[in-house]
Amino acid sequence: MRRVPPRYRNAPVARERDRGALKRFSLLLACGLVLASGFVYAGGQHFAALKLGYQTEKLRNTLVAAREEQRRLTVEKEIAASPARLERAARQLGMQPMQPAQIDPLNQRTAPRDLLKVAADPRPVVKTPAKQTPAKQKTQQPRGK
Repeated sequence: MRRVPPRYRNAPVARERDRGALKRFSLLLACGLVLASGFVYAGGQHFAALKLGYQTEKLRNTLVAAREEQRRLTVEKEIAASPARLERAARQLGMQPMQPAQIDPLNQRTAPRDLLKVAADPRPVVKTPAKQTPAKQKTQQPRGK
């Protein structure tokens, strides 16, 4: 069975070159590369954000653990420095409570008022040299005169 009618013979067909095809193909390739590189860049940013999120969560957990440790150590310090515990430890060492007769306010080296004056006075304390006795002055004179 013949499909081509007998009166139309296949004449040689001359193909024309499509000069715009190369330009279209180049433009399509460039657009594809830009789009693909955009996806790669966005993927990199996404994974970097995930990594930073994991690091932040890890640091947050470390901070919480450090704060809990700080609270625990503060409570331990307060327990160790409690007056009842210190008194018990002092008694084990053989110490006794101070008696009122042992405190002599007149025999203190520095009165509290003097300490307040020194702390409140911003001027520097300048010590003046002591006066020399005539005997010392004679010995300090240069020899040879």
